[in-house]
Amino acid sequence: MANLTAKELTALEDQLNYEQMLVKKYKGYAQTATDPAIKSCCEQIANQHKQHFDTLMGHLY
Repeated sequence: MANLTAKELTALEDQLNYEQMLVKKYKGYAQTATDPAIKSCCEQIANQHKQHFDTLMGHLY
């Protein structure tokens, strides 16, 4: 793990929380969508934010 400052760790934590919230929101949108195109789009966006989350978590190891 790179030596991160307290400010950088706080920013990383904030971004992780934001990405996690977006994953939950878009998964919820996908579950309630009745249009298959919208459902698929929401699932793709949720997956992108999950990848962002995983990438950011990688900076902590």
